[in-house]
Amino acid sequence: MSFVAELKQRKLVQWSLAYVAAAFALIQVTDVVAQQFGWPDGARRAITIALAVGFFVTLVLAWYHGERGAQRVSGTELLFLALLLLIGGGLLWRVAQGTHEPGAAGTTTSADAGHTVSMDTTPIPAKSIAVLPFTDLSPGHDQEYFSDGIAEEILNALTRIKDLKVAGRTSSFQFKGKNEDLRSIGKALAVAHVLEGSVRKQGDKVRITAQLIQAEDGYHLWSQSYDGDLSDVFELQERIARAITDQLQVVLQGEQKTRLVPIATSNPEAYALYLQASAIFNRRDGLHYADAIAALQQAIRLDPKFARAHSRLAALYVVIVNNMDVNLQATHDLVLQHARSASVLDPTLAEPYAAEGFSDGKFPQRLIEQRKAFDRALELDADDVTTNFWFGLSLVKTGYRARGIALIDHALALDPMLPNALRWRGILYFDGGDLEQAEQLLKRARDLGLPFADRNLADVVSAHGDNVTAAKLFASGSNQIFPGLSLESLDVIAA
Repeated sequence: MSFVAELKQRKLVQWSLAYVAAAFALIQVTDVVAQQFGWPDGARRAITIALAVGFFVTLVLAWYHGERGAQRVSGTELLFLALLLLIGGGLLWRVAQGTHEPGAAGTTTSADAGHTVSMDTTPIPAKSIAVLPFTDLSPGHDQEYFSDGIAEEILNALTRIKDLKVAGRTSSFQFKGKNEDLRSIGKALAVAHVLEGSVRKQGDKVRITAQLIQAEDGYHLWSQSYDGDLSDVFELQERIARAITDQLQVVLQGEQKTRLVPIATSNPEAYALYLQASAIFNRRDGLHYADAIAALQQAIRLDPKFARAHSRLAALYVVIVNNMDVNLQATHDLVLQHARSASVLDPTLAEPYAAEGFSDGKFPQRLIEQRKAFDRALELDADDVTTNFWFGLSLVKTGYRARGIALIDHALALDPMLPNALRWRGILYFDGGDLEQAEQLLKRARDLGLPFADRNLADVVSAHGDNVTAAKLFASGSNQIFPGLSLESLDVIAA
């Protein structure tokens, strides 16, 4: 009898197809059940491997019993089946071990998403989300500031929901333009869901597409496109935010029941200028601070009641003192002017009080006013990242070290990839004598786009006794702070 004829007689093909069909159906059912009951990835992988091993067992049984299924199993067959099961058991054991290795669910390592974050076994809350920067699909691909701004607006709306954990903007936007695996993003940001999207802006027309994805397995929970005019942009954001709360079954409280996204301005041009300036502010792009100030001033001329434009201008005046040659007192007066205008127009905003408080810190005689301003900002939004970071720094610098560190730690819990907060936390670890933690955080700050963290890392390396390497780090970290100096001059200063 030919081999093909024997296969037909033993019905090997029929048995194989029947098993594959049944296994495929079982995998689909398992996937649905696992999602609903939150089974770990290891359990699902174990089932898949067990079914794969079972396929070979089925082939053996079909070869000997496919024709009638009536013969007794021989000793040779038992030995062969035992060997297959032993191999399969070994594979299952390896999978089980893998779920407990560093980098598995519940922990995060330096390999995850290319970012080093601290080990954390805290369970990821089911009601948690990261809003990634939206992709600019406009014809000219020149509306990146607008697409980023839309994503940030939705993120800000979601942060107001008490029952929902939202990853901070800086951390979420670290993944911009990177084709990272969603599971790695979820682990790095400690969130269960990711919101992706795109914006297409052409003339006065805008289309926003958003999709909500389960980070653990990439399962798409919801996707929708919204079309409208620029004058409808806040309404489109409102509909997206509400769709997300519906999908995550978040309970809305108080005013959230009626509105999540406030209508900041009725002037589309003023809003576009605000987003342009905010993009510069968020990047701390010192070379373009003047452009950001001009954009916000124009936005306020177009809509004098645009509270958030006043607020962002106050915050911008706070940070320009590190990059521009300005009069400190005159700049402080501008901070107070726009911060107070913003607070009158919208008393719910925390940012203007944070800006006022941080600017007060430039003047020793205003430390009491500083404390009052920061306390008010935290009353309005206890989870505002900027408020927690700026207030924490101010407390540390005025001697209230324990509370200051607690606030900086809270800022990092909300926004774990905030470079300057990581840098300052590293500095504080160094001051406290913990060189290992200091080195880890300072390296992370540098890797996340803060090269002058090398200046502080030099202190750590020097404390280890390596002054040659410390001098090199200090010189490389000083290049951005002293851009007019030659490399030779930086080396002299470092030495």
